[in-house]
Amino acid sequence: MNIRHFAALAATVRHGSLTRAARSVNLTQPALTQAIAGLEASIGVSLFTRSPQGMAATEPALLMAPRAEAAIAHIGSPRVTGTQLRALLALARSGSYAGAAEATGLSSASLHRAVADLQVALGQRLVDRRGHHVALTPAGVRRARGFSLAVAELRAGLDEVAAWAGKAGGRVIVGAMPLCRARWLPEALAAFVAAHPTVDVAVVEGGHAELAGPLRDGEIDVMLGALRSGAEAEGLTQEAVFEDRPALVMRAGHPLADSCDPARDMLAYPWVLPGAETPLRRHWEAMIRAAGHTPPRVGVECGSTMAIRQLLIKGDGLTLLSPEQVAVELEAGLLVARPLPSAFARTIGFTTRADWRPTAAQADFLRLLRECGQQINAATVVTDTVPAGAALERAE
Repeated sequence: MNIRHFAALAATVRHGSLTRAARSVNLTQPALTQAIAGLEASIGVSLFTRSPQGMAATEPALLMAPRAEAAIAHIGSPRVTGTQLRALLALARSGSYAGAAEATGLSSASLHRAVADLQVALGQRLVDRRGHHVALTPAGVRRARGFSLAVAELRAGLDEVAAWAGKAGGRVIVGAMPLCRARWLPEALAAFVAAHPTVDVAVVEGGHAELAGPLRDGEIDVMLGALRSGAEAEGLTQEAVFEDRPALVMRAGHPLADSCDPARDMLAYPWVLPGAETPLRRHWEAMIRAAGHTPPRVGVECGSTMAIRQLLIKGDGLTLLSPEQVAVELEAGLLVARPLPSAFARTIGFTTRADWRPTAAQADFLRLLRECGQQINAATVVTDTVPAGAALERAE
């Protein structure tokens, strides 16, 4: 991405005059004209029409200009080149010049030079060498985040221009926490792919701690899963979509599977639960204390639903899970879900950056998430599979 080209576009749309635009971005008028021509050639559309009144922006230019303005604000300096931006991002992601060279196809020497020139241009030390690896300084971390957000804005703008031109394109990058993967995300994705067959979708799986950083950096567009407190302080916005009520899950044939009051004896069995920092674990501890007991030792801490399923099937362990996460095993009679004595609800929804402006395709994906979530909310029941498929009354 040639940053100068996008700066020329934004300035010309803002001023409507080549002369004033060139002055505002410190370019000669021929250089600005050449920059606009280069951008038009690269994206395949006309951005301006010339008239005695000045430069009139076309629809693609009006789509791209706000994205370019936002990207330039994120970059924070007119002295940054596209090569320097690319070099710092590659270094931030790989942690070494060798890894950055492999990722970009540039030589290590070129990357060294680009990062060194960037530090001089900004008057900031951006990296510290630590043996064979490098670490970003606090200033480097801030710059890398700004550069990553700038790239996200420019890509979104290019996607919008491509959609305007009727060309295939666009991309939605989804961060998926465990709870959304069983039903909500697949149903929304199926509907989205049917409606937007030319738009690419990438799903990045992980927990909140793994996905929140890439979301803030613009590497992920939207994160799905249980909502957390404090998102606003991190520059994120959350939207609640539906409620999930975890159930007590165990293997079929477990001593508590047929119990009239499994809560009475559940502390006598081993537990498999996610880490202490997760909302589900905190809810479990609160539930045990509310019943007048001290939370027992958790023998296995695990956040993988797939691993938890196998551990339950192979032993007498217990866990708390959404029935949606083990729907196949419940239906097959491998696992049993029982309602909790004091049910609690988790609010499930999506999280985006507070200043994120979705493309039309991304906005439609959010619409489908809302619709599928509403269907789940309306149909949610805690399912008991003894007998298989019989529904328990929803715990309130």
